[in-house]
Amino acid sequence: MSYQSGCHGRVILGQLPAAVQRRLAVLPGEWLEYDPQTGAIEIGHIQPSTAPILPTVTVELVRILSEIPYDLQSRVEGGDFFVHTEEPATQLVRIRVEAGGSLHIQWAHPDYAGATREPWSESVQIATPEWEHRLNGKVTFEADEAAGASESLQALADTYEGLYPEGDFRASADGDTVSVNMSEVNLDGGLLAVRMVGLARPGTLDGWFEVGSFADFVPENLVRFLFEAGEASVQHPLLWS
Repeated sequence: MSYQSGCHGRVILGQLPAAVQRRLAVLPGEWLEYDPQTGAIEIGHIQPSTAPILPTVTVELVRILSEIPYDLQSRVEGGDFFVHTEEPATQLVRIRVEAGGSLHIQWAHPDYAGATREPWSESVQIATPEWEHRLNGKVTFEADEAAGASESLQALADTYEGLYPEGDFRASADGDTVSVNMSEVNLDGGLLAVRMVGLARPGTLDGWFEVGSFADFVPENLVRFLFEAGEASVQHPLLWS
C-alpha cells in the first residue's frame, strides 16, 4: 500500500444570501470550491497540482471564509478537512472550522492514553497490510512448555517472509515465563497475537505491542494490542489533543 497524499472533508457554511453564494462559487481554487447546493466548502473536482497540499488548502479555505461578511459569520456551521501531506515528511493534519468561523490547525500526535479498548478476537481488522507491519513492544506470559513456546515464536519471526528484514525480535524462556521483545520488526501482528494467545496459560498474558507500517506513517491506521491480567484488547490511538 503506497502512501496517498491528499485531502478529504467538508465545511458547512450554512444559509447565506444568494449574492454571497454567487461570489463564493466563482472563487478560483485547486483543491476547494463552494457548492451552493450543499451550502458547503467541498473538495473540488479538479485536483492538480504540484503545489504543496497543506498550504494550498489552508490558503483557499481562508480565502473563502474571508469573503463571508462579518454579520454573516455567525451562520457558519463548521467542519473539518483532513490533509495527508506529501512525502517524505508525511503527516496527518486537521484543519477545523468551528461554528462561527474560527479556524484551528492541528497535527496528529497519536496517544493511547484514554483510548477506547475493544476486546480482541481473530476477526479484528488491521488497516495496514500484514506484509508492511512494523511491531514494537514487549509481552510476557506463562506456558506449560515455556522453552518450546519461545522457540515457536522465534521461528515465526525468523521465517516470516516480510519485505523489511531489519529489526529485532527476541523470544526467551525463564522457568515457566516467556518474554517477547520486539523492536522495528516486520511480522504480521495479527498472526503473532493469535500465536501468543494460543500458547499462553489463561490469565497470564501481560504487556503490549504496536502495529505500525514500514511503508508509510499513517497515524489513523496505528493499532496497539494490549494484554492485562490475561485479557487481550486492541486500541486505536487518539490523534488530537
